[in-house]
Amino acid sequence: MKIAVLLAGSGVFDGSEIYETTLTLLALDRADVRYQCMAPNIAQAHVINHITGEQMPGEKRNVLVEAARLARGEIIDLKVADASDYDALIVPGGFGVAKNLCDFAFKGADMQINAEVRDFARAVHRAGKPVGLICIAPTMAAQLFGEGVACTIGSNEDVAAAIESMGGKHVPCPVDECVVDEERKVVTTPAYMEAGRIREAAAGIEKLVAKVVAMAG
Repeated sequence: MKIAVLLAGSGVFDGSEIYETTLTLLALDRADVRYQCMAPNIAQAHVINHITGEQMPGEKRNVLVEAARLARGEIIDLKVADASDYDALIVPGGFGVAKNLCDFAFKGADMQINAEVRDFARAVHRAGKPVGLICIAPTMAAQLFGEGVACTIGSNEDVAAAIESMGGKHVPCPVDECVVDEERKVVTTPAYMEAGRIREAAAGIEKLVAKVVAMAG
């Protein structure tokens, strides 16, 4: 078994959430499942100073180059990834998902998904393989997998309403659980949309990974 892990940079405010990514990779390794990290070779929407939370004007970074930090250099450009090589896909969260993989952070329900991200995720889905979406990543579920897909971001009413307006079915969920759309093989968990500490995020992510691996098997 080999699972694709799609990253969006490095850092909670402008890339992939570092703890969520690490917890995902740890859970896969503990399950003795091989994985391949990947990211689109595109510019970040912007760069955030993680001390102040403010944007850094004039600073430019690349999503693939930054994501390579999380993957310890073991990463590929999404454009060369072939969905047929993988048994499942997992997308950790972080605002980079909503800024770089799609533009939900800027346009809400009017968002568009990056074409390479969209095509790869849909190819995995069309092949009947499971997809796990963590934290803010489930905002892409309806556009990727169709109207009525069940998913969760926890309990945030505004984001849940946006998911519903895009055709998704939002299911409230505590941080230590996950929501499973059995028909579409889509698994989601709130992670840092709800978590106050790393062990809370870990509980839901571990369940998501276990379910994705079981579905892929």
